[in-house]
Amino acid sequence: MTATTLQEPGPVERARWAATDALTVAGRDVAHWRRRPGAVLVGALFPVLLLLMFAYLLGGGMVVPGGGDYRDFLVPGMFVLAMVFGVEATMTAVVTDTARGITDRFRSLPMAPSAVVAGRCLADMASSVLGLTVLVAAALAVGWRPAGPGSALAAVGLLLLLRLAFLWIGIYLGLLVRDPSGVMAVQILVWPFAFLSNVFVAASALPGWLATLAEWNPVAGTVTAVRELLGSPTGDGGGWATEHATLLAVAWPVVLTVVFAALSVRRFQRLSA
Repeated sequence: MTATTLQEPGPVERARWAATDALTVAGRDVAHWRRRPGAVLVGALFPVLLLLMFAYLLGGGMVVPGGGDYRDFLVPGMFVLAMVFGVEATMTAVVTDTARGITDRFRSLPMAPSAVVAGRCLADMASSVLGLTVLVAAALAVGWRPAGPGSALAAVGLLLLLRLAFLWIGIYLGLLVRDPSGVMAVQILVWPFAFLSNVFVAASALPGWLATLAEWNPVAGTVTAVRELLGSPTGDGGGWATEHATLLAVAWPVVLTVVFAALSVRRFQRLSA
């Protein structure tokens, strides 16, 4: 009788295994949407409400430096703002799974260590695409028009890249806090972080130090780059960060994704049973 030697799976097999597990977890999260359609609907319509409020109620007195229609200036910023709002929603889902013991149950199963966090990210990215589609439809309904299909697709790519980065931040914070009361603190912090940018007002219109903070905000590079791609006014002036907005629109999300994805996987592996 000859002994059979079990071989360790190679990198391709491990990658396929991790991808299959991640898709399974993502499918589980997407299946929950059918049971909670109200939450999905509210998440998709909230950015639309902000768009209508700022465009019609508050936008009448706003002036874009260098000229241009404020609504055209606002719409790309609202697209980016919708991508930022994924942090607290993702964090809430992760904290809820932890509180219910679902995360510990996943850890006890023979599955890839990265599958749970990656699956959560995939599901939320699908939700992000749905929400962005609804917001684009609302923007078109109020009269906004993009410059062209090619540049519009490039802008969507930058938006989803930023969304991916913030989703990983939300996943890591959810695993780190593990307490539903901590979600409220993150929700409070997201708003000043998002508003201290060039979403609603051009950075050049802000006073000295505040303008610098707004220009180097990870959100600002994507806002300016998306405005340029969509043919919207960007506001005159700005420093190095504004002049190299496209570079920062790629660099910031890539760095944040790499850092927080690695931290999320490590944190998941070290959770106490």
